[in-house]
Amino acid sequence: MAGQSLVWSPEALEDVEAIAAYIARDSAFYAAAVVERLLATAAELPSFPEAGRVVPELGEYSIRERFVYSYRLIYCLQPGEILVVAVIHGRRLLESAIEGRLPGTEEHS
Repeated sequence: MAGQSLVWSPEALEDVEAIAAYIARDSAFYAAAVVERLLATAAELPSFPEAGRVVPELGEYSIRERFVYSYRLIYCLQPGEILVVAVIHGRRLLESAIEGRLPGTEEHS
């Protein structure tokens, strides 16, 4: 699977923007550091797509996550690409956060 392209869903990009805005209220420096680490971690996925663990709540091999600080970078392994579907805080309930975002669900475009 190595060498696949990395694709960010619009929702995942919105998640990153919202996280940055939230953190920046207290520290622009830390907000930038978190975003940089999120982007760097995602950039590694095409080389090591199976490095993340299977999302325990879903138990599907193709839906995985990597932790970046207290955030879960959730991605889906697809033929030819890795789709980043969400970036959520570790304490947030997964089901409500990714509802309709995964490929094959009605709301995903």
